[in-house]
Amino acid sequence: MKLPNILKSPSLLQKLHWVSDPVSYMENAAQQYPDIFTGEIIGFGDTVVFVNHPQAIQEILTNDRKKFIAVGELNGILKPLLGDYSVLTLEGDRHKRQRQIVTPSFHGERMQGYGQLICNSAKKIFGQLPLNKPFFARDLTKEISLQVIFQSIFGFYEGEKIQKIRQLLPLLLELFESPLSSSLFLFPFLQQDLGAWSPWGRFLRVREKIDQFLYNEIAECRQQADPKRTDILSLLIACRDEAGEPMTDQELHDQLITLILAGYDTTATVMAWGLYWIHHNPLVREKLLQELDTLGDSPDPMSIYRLPYLTAVCNETLRIHPVTMFSFPRVVQEHTELLGHSLEPGTILIPSIYLTHHRQDLYPQSKQFNPERFIERQFSPYEFLPFGGGVRRCMGEALALFEIKLVLATVVSHYNLALVERRPEQPQRRGFNLAPGTGIKMVMTGERARQEPLINMTTTSVS
Repeated sequence: MKLPNILKSPSLLQKLHWVSDPVSYMENAAQQYPDIFTGEIIGFGDTVVFVNHPQAIQEILTNDRKKFIAVGELNGILKPLLGDYSVLTLEGDRHKRQRQIVTPSFHGERMQGYGQLICNSAKKIFGQLPLNKPFFARDLTKEISLQVIFQSIFGFYEGEKIQKIRQLLPLLLELFESPLSSSLFLFPFLQQDLGAWSPWGRFLRVREKIDQFLYNEIAECRQQADPKRTDILSLLIACRDEAGEPMTDQELHDQLITLILAGYDTTATVMAWGLYWIHHNPLVREKLLQELDTLGDSPDPMSIYRLPYLTAVCNETLRIHPVTMFSFPRVVQEHTELLGHSLEPGTILIPSIYLTHHRQDLYPQSKQFNPERFIERQFSPYEFLPFGGGVRRCMGEALALFEIKLVLATVVSHYNLALVERRPEQPQRRGFNLAPGTGIKMVMTGERARQEPLINMTTTSVS
């Protein structure tokens, strides 16, 4: 099979490079072949074709279920974590059925109901910080994200029964905190239960306890059906597919763990990156505060959500450090051409979000944080795609953006923070995503009083 722009490095070296530092792996390859290249990596079949040209990405994503199919089996490495019925591991009609059931749970009206909860959570968690004592921003944003995800899924985030899973989830995600430990999911031969102190054995025991909690919640919710409840679990239990069939307990469990893990760590990571860039660039913080101060002392969450400069700051955060490095892999179904290269059936394609977001023809000086990009120009869904695209686009995108905007606005407008380290924060692989390498060390220097706006907002580029 002839493949486009095959990297010359030995297969083993490529795989080790991909596992240890996927960002430099992709950047080095893109220097040789800017639009499309073939590499050998771990996780989605040995040989894959990376694509980052917007035209090619558009062709791939608009031909889902035709020339290029998203095959859930390629995400088989996630099954030990998410189960057999997760919307991320299913394909074809089974995937379509689960997505149709789950998607309505994220409608805008329900999302807006969480606005005050998000703002209050941010105030409570950051308001408890001692002055001038270092903390890691990602730890705090993870706590906020956890509260929001529990409230939206179960309808509560406080109380005795929630404490157990609040303790268990961080233990489960410990496996993702370094490239080495997260490699357990990339190398199945390492998945050996050698007792509670072995990495995989510890993962299995924590997962079992989380499973027990979820199945107990499903059973209780079924028994105490309340049509007035609007939490996601209640909505999923009440939903029926086109044949009138409800979801089984296992299907519910797998969707719940998917929603928890997909909405918890990823959203927290974006918020932490946002705090980093806002405080790394004083002019960005100044302009953002000018905009926020126009809303008064008690702004409505939806008014915050609609602010244009805040939106630009969030978009630029998602661009420069997309949490997810690539969109869902696709498999070529019939002989076709892409960017002048012939592709045979069975070829695995990976639309690279990270490389697309750092194309110099789209985003000049792409390593610089410049929110004005999103004020001066509107990018297509194939040029800016932090939540993926096509039939596999992230279902929780609306809630995630809502939460990110409200948390950043609340923290920045109420508290004076400062970075401890002035050295640039570098992204590092955390499982299947990218996160700040150090967690972003900051200090609280005091509370901030709102300033009356003195001048109109102007557009100024920030380097």
